[in-house]
Amino acid sequence: MLAPLKRLLPKKFRKEKTVIPLLRLQGVIQAGGSQFRPALNLAAVEDRLDKAFGMKRAPAVAISINSPGGSPVQSRAIFHRIRDLAHQKEKKVLVFVEDVAASGGYLIALAGDEIIADPTSIVGSIGVISGGFGFPELMRKLGVERRVYTAGENKSVLDPFLPEKQSDIDHLKSLQQDVHRIFIDMVKARRGAKLADSPDLFTGLFWSGETGHALGLVDGVGDMMAELRRRYGDEVEIEKIEAPRGFLGRFISSRKGGGEIGAGFAAGLAETAEERAWWSRYGL
Repeated sequence: MLAPLKRLLPKKFRKEKTVIPLLRLQGVIQAGGSQFRPALNLAAVEDRLDKAFGMKRAPAVAISINSPGGSPVQSRAIFHRIRDLAHQKEKKVLVFVEDVAASGGYLIALAGDEIIADPTSIVGSIGVISGGFGFPELMRKLGVERRVYTAGENKSVLDPFLPEKQSDIDHLKSLQQDVHRIFIDMVKARRGAKLADSPDLFTGLFWSGETGHALGLVDGVGDMMAELRRRYGDEVEIEKIEAPRGFLGRFISSRKGGGEIGAGFAAGLAETAEERAWWSRYGL
């Protein structure tokens, strides 16, 4: 039947296709962001989440995740927003893992009622990491003296230009253990009895989607369209919930001076290098 004529029929006589909204959450999770490297955080995705869950006829919302992790705060904020909307709108949440859902990326994936990964996806990395560089010997060789004045004896904790102190390291490790415990509790609360009894599960290791399935970190392996067709029939359609117009076009159109564009581009290169370091941990 022609589409215009079909719309004239009463709804009870139409054969409606099932439409599933799809959001793609991509990138390193961090607050802020820039014109050249927009970040994955709650502020960046909240409007799209509202739109996806606002589709009344959709029985589920599909979320595709491709993230090596990042800010635990932003990861939890996105997780909680997804679960709040799922409860309010009574929608099932299906999470599909692309290349990687590790660390904070996996924390967001926990918002899914089910998690489906490709057999070659990377999942897990349930741990906490922080890193940096120290330069005290370089400073000494260059003849540079570091002068720091504080009100509060611990205001210069982990200063990269001063020698490490064991008390600073102990404090950082304590913070990491707090965050790690919260992460573990979330995994256990969401995955429950599905989790395998493995001593490596919460050590920060990561696995292929296939092994992640055996460990109970994901519910199945496969691809998105095959899974959606199996659940909702061959006529199922995906409606992509897109982000606003590309940031690069807005950036260039709003700048008239070539120097400003050049400075922004240089900053973008630095941000790109930092982001690549996140992905490279997983061989990507």
